[in-house]
Amino acid sequence: MIIRHTGPNELEQICQIYACARDRMRKGGNPSQWGNNRPSVPVLVRDIQNGCSYVITEKDKLCGVFSLIIGTDPAYQVIQQGSWLNEAPYGTIHRLAGNGSVKGIFSACLSYCLSQIPNIRIDTHRDNLIMQHLLTKNGFTRCGIVHVEDGSERIAYQKSLPGYDDSVSLHSI
Repeated sequence: MIIRHTGPNELEQICQIYACARDRMRKGGNPSQWGNNRPSVPVLVRDIQNGCSYVITEKDKLCGVFSLIIGTDPAYQVIQQGSWLNEAPYGTIHRLAGNGSVKGIFSACLSYCLSQIPNIRIDTHRDNLIMQHLLTKNGFTRCGIVHVEDGSERIAYQKSLPGYDDSVSLHSI
């Protein structure tokens, strides 16, 4: 699999990937996390323009998409029923989706993200049992509860590679 920045001409293709993911979420018992229209097109366009949207390709075909945002996430400023593993600089994975054509989208995304910054945070909906399983299987620690922009609750996770702590700055990564 190859991971690269999403091009502005790929918006329609990534919207199709998200439509597939929303359908699989509904069928898997998670109808409300993304509803019928999330992530929204303006959010996707912003991610592309900000250079934080990435596509995953297999044999030159788009099969996955995600955003990696390095820096403080406003939704993560307050965590309830727990705490973050550390307060070191981190990246956040958002809007991860695959079209179901290949396996290993999450692993490819995680490997790429950890190569960019060795401290990753992510959140997921209580009903997204598949993502909760993948996070636990891949060494993430459940840290508590956060509330996203629309006020809804999410389970927050973090993974930090050994040796990475508060003494590390983004400039040294």
